[in-house]
Amino acid sequence: MNERRVAAVTEAMRDERMAVTPGESRSVRALLSSTLFRRAVAAGAGALVACSFAPLDWWPLAVLCPAVLMWLWQGVTPREGAWLGFWFNAGTFAAGTYWLYISIRVFGEAPLWVAFALMLALIVIMGLYHAALGYSVTRWLPASGAVRWFLGVPAAWLLIEWWRGWFLSGFSWLSLGYSQTDTWLASYAPVAGVYGISVMLLLSAGGLTGLICGASRVRIAGAVLFVLPWIVAGWLRTVDWTHPTGPAVSVAVVQGSISQEQKWLDSNQDTILKLYQEATQKVLGTQLIVWPESAVPDLANNQIPYISELYRETRARRSALVFGILRESDEGNHYFNSILALDSKISWYDKNHLVPFAEFFPVPGFIRSWLRLMSLPYSDFTRGGDNQPALPAGGLKLGATICYEDAYGSAMLGVLREADALVNVTNDAWFGHSTARYQHFQIARMRALEAGRYLIRAGNNGVTGVIGPHGEVIARAPEFETYTLMSSVTPRSGLTPYARVGNWLVVCVATVALAYGLWMRKSYGRRPPVGTPGAGV
Repeated sequence: MNERRVAAVTEAMRDERMAVTPGESRSVRALLSSTLFRRAVAAGAGALVACSFAPLDWWPLAVLCPAVLMWLWQGVTPREGAWLGFWFNAGTFAAGTYWLYISIRVFGEAPLWVAFALMLALIVIMGLYHAALGYSVTRWLPASGAVRWFLGVPAAWLLIEWWRGWFLSGFSWLSLGYSQTDTWLASYAPVAGVYGISVMLLLSAGGLTGLICGASRVRIAGAVLFVLPWIVAGWLRTVDWTHPTGPAVSVAVVQGSISQEQKWLDSNQDTILKLYQEATQKVLGTQLIVWPESAVPDLANNQIPYISELYRETRARRSALVFGILRESDEGNHYFNSILALDSKISWYDKNHLVPFAEFFPVPGFIRSWLRLMSLPYSDFTRGGDNQPALPAGGLKLGATICYEDAYGSAMLGVLREADALVNVTNDAWFGHSTARYQHFQIARMRALEAGRYLIRAGNNGVTGVIGPHGEVIARAPEFETYTLMSSVTPRSGLTPYARVGNWLVVCVATVALAYGLWMRKSYGRRPPVGTPGAGV
């Protein structure tokens, strides 16, 4: 079908859809043609995507909202496609990461302008990713049809999401796949990881777009594609990729519930140390006891007598203790955010994936001097290094992560050949009562799904819990109160398909699909017709 015929059919479909009354047709057409209206719809759809994640879990929006953007991209110029993509992702991150204000302004005590500047910078950067996506799909993919909706756009979207998750340290928060931890699509996680789930959502969204905008045969294919990922997921739910390798291990997770503004006051240190020690004494005999991130509000180097006493008490009752604590290197010039495991031997894990502008500042020295002059909060830690071994504790070999580090699933794959369970210690008190803590817990559930292993999660004031190998919540502590959660985990071995190949499977498939879409557009030598969204054939 040549370009002239495409334009003629497009215009005919447009006229047919608008044939209500002449007055209504003109007003509806004017509204749909309004740049401001289209961008507002894109921003609104993007904001609704944030509602598909915890705690609201309106997961169908993870299909419907991308389909809306795919529809908006129909028949627009590359420039407008970029703006629509920008406002979509800006809406998602404005609604989904508003809690940055709480951590930066309320607890970080940064000036108001700094808090808003950092929030705005994140929203703009995230928007630019989708601006690049919007420009690309409207400039280089076929104007409409199955190749565009079922291959090109889903593949390009997935590659942008993956790129966002690692480029310049990466920010994988609010990747579409995380929204499906409680649906059948979660069964794709052990096969292709969170991005595998994302691509299934995008295929469903592409199918929905084809069902609405396509010709008869494309609509049939769109309907099939809309439901096919869910049918396959139903079968995958019956597959168990890992297997138990030993008896259950009893676990106690101590949630101290220390408010962020009180935690690092010198006057509270003894009280906090006593709280954790007494809570631990009550559960001695439990095989594994876990405390949250930086539970001890001091450097380990300054707390050697306290740690020695803990070691003596736990060893006497055959318990292992794992907890977060900061430490200084022997040379005295490096600081680490660490996990200490006290069992038959003492083991350390040092956080490797640090948070930019929170745990390290990738800025020149003169800016550091300015930060000191302005009394702005900043800190610098040293990376722990890749390929750190699992922590032996309580008869388990624990693959460890600290706080936000668990958002990088592929970084955890190396340790899975040794680890038979996972542990994450965190302090989400930085985000108050916001949605961030629930989004973060959802991320932890995805890591358990991908690895096919139990995950123990210790939070300062929540969300503290034990997660099963299928992402199910085995036990969960009440939030914002001092509590000791009792549960058990079973060591498991075996590697899921995702643990063997990581993200490369889905990335390579998406790359091939996108290349085919680009080739199809080039082979037909046509540019997308400019007009009202929805003008696909």
